[in-house]
Amino acid sequence: MPNREIHPQVEAYLKRIRYEGPLDGSAEALAGLQRAHLMAVPYENLDILNGVPLSLDPEALWDKIVRRRRGGYCFELNALFGWLLRELGYPVTDYVARFWRDETALPPKRRHHVLKVEAEGAFYLCDVGVGGAVPRRPPLLQDGLEQEQGGECYRLDRDAAFGWFLSERKRGEWGRVYSFTEEPQLKDDYAFASFWCQHAPESPFRAGALLAICTPEGRNTGAGEEIRLFRGGEVTVLTPPTKAEYAAALKMYFGIDIPEAEAPQGKE
Repeated sequence: MPNREIHPQVEAYLKRIRYEGPLDGSAEALAGLQRAHLMAVPYENLDILNGVPLSLDPEALWDKIVRRRRGGYCFELNALFGWLLRELGYPVTDYVARFWRDETALPPKRRHHVLKVEAEGAFYLCDVGVGGAVPRRPPLLQDGLEQEQGGECYRLDRDAAFGWFLSERKRGEWGRVYSFTEEPQLKDDYAFASFWCQHAPESPFRAGALLAICTPEGRNTGAGEEIRLFRGGEVTVLTPPTKAEYAAALKMYFGIDIPEAEAPQGKE
C-alpha cells in the first residue's frame, strides 16, 4: 500500500505521537506507529479518579488524546489507536482480554482491550493500553515464538481454555500478562467493561493513580503516591508531597497538564 493522502484528524494524530515514518501498510510502519504512540501518549486513569465520565466515541477520544494531549486507559487508547490504523489502511480486529499479571488466582473479569492487526499477510498483536511493561514492537501472532525486543522478551502461546496467552520473560522465568480469545467484540462490549472499570467499588482503576509512558531510556510509571523512573537497571522513586508538586511531576514525566486541584495525590 503506497503512501496516501490522509485526513486532517489523522495528520494531527500522527503529529501528536511524533510519527514521521512511512505510511505504506508495512509491518515496519506498524511497529513504528506503536512505538511512537507508547513514547508520546501516557496510560492514565485520572479522569476516573476525578469522576469524569469517559466516552469511547472516536470523536471524543480524538478530542481528549490528540487535541487536549491527555492519555487514557486501554478502552480509550486502543480504541483510538485502532481507529488510526484503520484510517491508514490496516485490517484491525478488536478483542477483549483477561489480565493475569500480578494476579494470584483466576482473574474474574475480562477488562482489557487488544487489537489484532494484519500487515503484509501476517497478523500482529497491537496494544498501546497497558499500564506497565508492554511490547513496544507488535509481536507476531505465532504460537510459541520467543520474540526479543529491547532487552525484553515476549511469547504468545495458544491455550485450549483461554485462547492466546501473552507472556513475558523476567529474570529467566515466564509470566503471563493477559489472555484473549479470537471473538471479535462490538462497541457495546467495551462500554459494558469500561463502565465496570469506572464505577465498581473493587475496580483497580478507582483505588489510586495508575500511570505509564515509555521513554528512550526505559519507562516512567506511577502507582498511588509514587512515581517511578526506570533507566536501564536503575529505578528512581519520587513521592511528590503536595498537589502542586504532583501536578508538576505529571507534566514533566508523563506530559499530562491538568489543574493542580485535579492532581490525585499530595496535600494542598
